[in-house]
Amino acid sequence: MSRAYSMRGVLGAADRAVFLAREVLLREDPASLVHDVQNDPRFQHRGVDLLWERPGRPVLGVEVKGDRQGFRRGTYFFELVSNAEKDSPGCFLYSIADLLVYVFVDVQHVHVLELKAVREWFVGRAKEFPLKTAKTRTGANLYTTVGASVPWREVKKAVPAAVMVHTPPKRA
Repeated sequence: MSRAYSMRGVLGAADRAVFLAREVLLREDPASLVHDVQNDPRFQHRGVDLLWERPGRPVLGVEVKGDRQGFRRGTYFFELVSNAEKDSPGCFLYSIADLLVYVFVDVQHVHVLELKAVREWFVGRAKEFPLKTAKTRTGANLYTTVGASVPWREVKKAVPAAVMVHTPPKRA
């Protein structure tokens, strides 16, 4: 099954995901700083969107994944191929981030996953999970992203380092 998205829609969800991820990280450690490095070329090719600086602790790299519908399906979309037309690897496989912050944007659920632990668990079981595709239009171009559809409850059960945090909507 393939879904189609516009770049405008994708960026809107991505911006919301980064906002919610920052909110959760700062709530976890109010004395910390979160640096947005999404547009910094030194981090773009490494799959790192944020740096989480906590007093007296190592700085952590954070990859943020925004998902508009996955919570209803009960799955993560682990990106294995970023752009099938260019044969670009997906961030789930190449990111050097310490944490994958997976944000279900529609319901504002934020899952903080220790990326290395989840990746190691997944790689040994990759064939168990169906592959899904998503098509994104950027102007006249269309590209296809391929990912594994992995039940988040299964990940949470198998990898104790996976943590779920619910972020309620802000009151006006």
